[in-house]
Amino acid sequence: MSEWKARRFWKASQVRPAGDGFEVALDDRPLRTPGKLPLLLPTEGLAQAVAAEWDAQADVIDPNTMPLTRAANSAVEKVAPQFAGVAGMLAEYGGTDLLSYRADHPTELARRQAEAWDPLVDWAATELRAPLRITHGVIPVEQDAQSLARLHRHLLALDVFGLTALHDLVTLPGSLVLGLAVIRGRIDAETAFRISRIDEDFQAERWGRDEEAQDAAESRREAMLVAERLWHLSRRG
Repeated sequence: MSEWKARRFWKASQVRPAGDGFEVALDDRPLRTPGKLPLLLPTEGLAQAVAAEWDAQADVIDPNTMPLTRAANSAVEKVAPQFAGVAGMLAEYGGTDLLSYRADHPTELARRQAEAWDPLVDWAATELRAPLRITHGVIPVEQDAQSLARLHRHLLALDVFGLTALHDLVTLPGSLVLGLAVIRGRIDAETAFRISRIDEDFQAERWGRDEEAQDAAESRREAMLVAERLWHLSRRG
């Protein structure tokens, strides 16, 4: 038996105001989430981008080509109902932030980590008022409770779509500082991805690259770029 696939049923999409945001309509039928909730988007720019994903569909709908639609659905169905829980989960990354854990050897790897990560740790200490402690090797380091509390407050100050965007920017590289640096314009997602992989790239230089691991890394990179785009498109004003 062949697998059932959803097929295109509309001729054109349109973006129109709805509530305090915007909605996308397919032949005058407003989009809803998979759970049948209204898909209200905070900005016209994001709504236009979501509409473009639907307009780009051919005869068979391919959800894999609609990352912004999927992210918007997640914002409405998953993040909004449990905002505090999602913020708390992301805040926990500050306690084990990738940038706090450094290699003690080889010297070249330690140098690369320090060169890329120290400026961001310094940025977190000054701009976010959240200094992080650094350790070498695998011994856990306990972070200052006040620093973690300040990082948590930065997350609670975000809106639903902002927190949704931040999710992949934190969980994929394993660093709350990297995610916050992207949404605050300190670095871009491409840079965050690259410097989160210093250890992996160093090992690949020495022992060769694994094709399967490279494919998985590229998927993470693309997801981070989508998250960055969601952040910018969902900003008001």
